[in-house]
Amino acid sequence: MNSACRVEKRIVQVIKSRRIRWAGHVARMGEERVVYRVLVGKPEGKRPLGRPRCRWVDNIRMDFQEVGCGYMDWIGLAQDRDRWRTLASAVTNLRVL
Repeated sequence: MNSACRVEKRIVQVIKSRRIRWAGHVARMGEERVVYRVLVGKPEGKRPLGRPRCRWVDNIRMDFQEVGCGYMDWIGLAQDRDRWRTLASAVTNLRVL
């Protein structure tokens, strides 16, 4: 059972690391690209009742909050690849509880 828990934690780390790397790649694209607009855009129209759905941006912000960088301009930070790599590796090496 213990090894299964470690495997699950490792899977979560890999998902977070790839999500952060992907977000940096998309943030460096440009505002005219469709992928960028999907990442940072807000859906229009009526939403169903209940809790709002979790967006990609929300997941990325949660990953940064776990490291202690919750309220920062991550899109601006992604423009500097070296700083972004440092931050992404911090999120990757964070121990998942």
